[in-house]
Amino acid sequence: MEKRALGKGLSALIPIKEPDISAPQSGVLEIPISQIRTNKYQPRTDFKQDKLNDLINSIREKGVVQPVLARKVQDGYELIAGERRLRAAKELGLEKIPAILRSATDVDMLEISLIENIQRQELNSMEEAAAYQRLVTEFGFTQDAVAKVLGKDRSTVANILRLLNLPKKIQDLITKGEITAGHAKAILSLPTEEYQMRLATLVVKKGLSVREAEAIASKRMFASKKPREIEGRDKNIVDIENRLQQIFGTRVVIMHGKSRGQIRIDYYSSEDLNRILDMLSSEKP
Repeated sequence: MEKRALGKGLSALIPIKEPDISAPQSGVLEIPISQIRTNKYQPRTDFKQDKLNDLINSIREKGVVQPVLARKVQDGYELIAGERRLRAAKELGLEKIPAILRSATDVDMLEISLIENIQRQELNSMEEAAAYQRLVTEFGFTQDAVAKVLGKDRSTVANILRLLNLPKKIQDLITKGEITAGHAKAILSLPTEEYQMRLATLVVKKGLSVREAEAIASKRMFASKKPREIEGRDKNIVDIENRLQQIFGTRVVIMHGKSRGQIRIDYYSSEDLNRILDMLSSEKP
């Protein structure tokens, strides 16, 4: 399957295919809004009403300045990009909307919609993670392929996907903007759902910064051990463990002996392991 790298605009992302007489490939058309169905691969689920109201007012005054992007289907049209414009036009009771038609596969639909939202910074982290996961599960993309299409580092993609391992209540907090992806990384370093929920609640209640959440996460990892496991431990070793946990975003245990020892780095999925391997590789000269 051929993947396309992130371009500077949607025009760089639209695939060049043989012309289809049922779907004009150039020019702007006025198409009936009643015949357009929304993109089933739209990654965004949260459309801010205040921004939509601003767009409605703009369209009321100036009309739809930027055409939506759509594809021709058997019973009408399917939106590729421009759902806010379509929603605003519907609320204004418009019968038609300017559109550019393009041939597009299902994977094109998801890729273009995802990239458009990322370029405009309109996705929250959970919407982004869910869209990445659809590329992986529905279209067989590897994390490397997702990263290539979006112009991101593989480790960034892996970290976003890790958010899906969080309890649903914490995912909802991210969606609402009450905690950030940075906070979530600290929360993910905790070994149990109970500890994760405690830290997430504390972040919201106290308004903790990411750095403060990381410091608490590190301390709670050791608090979860039995007293006899930490009794008499070398404070320097404990400090090194804390630093490594901050770096890798997961639990690290150092078993230190007189002349030799071991470092154990915990991971919680294949993706998590690959994320850690990427970090270790990036440290090579």
